[in-house]
Amino acid sequence: MTKRTPPFSPEVRERAVRMVLEHQGEHSSPYAAIRSIAAKIGCSGETLRNWVRQAECDQGVRAGPRAEERERIKALERENRELRQANEILRKASAYFAQAELDRRFRS
Repeated sequence: MTKRTPPFSPEVRERAVRMVLEHQGEHSSPYAAIRSIAAKIGCSGETLRNWVRQAECDQGVRAGPRAEERERIKALERENRELRQANEILRKASAYFAQAELDRRFRS
């Protein structure tokens, strides 16, 4: 699995979120502001909405995990998945060698 680089730099994301928060009063709804700014920077409205939500979580305005917490959760889930795979391999190897030992005893 290759790591994909995001098409927008963190600076562009921060600037877009800041623009949305600054210009919300000029639009009929928060999503109208998001669509307007998204069209200007060349991303989808949904992408920018997700950036705004994450920024609000990071600032404590909205409930939810912060970016650092999300990264830590992802790392722990990855480690957990790898450990489960290793345990499955060890379980199968143990069963294989136990069966081989039983076969050897009966042949003697």
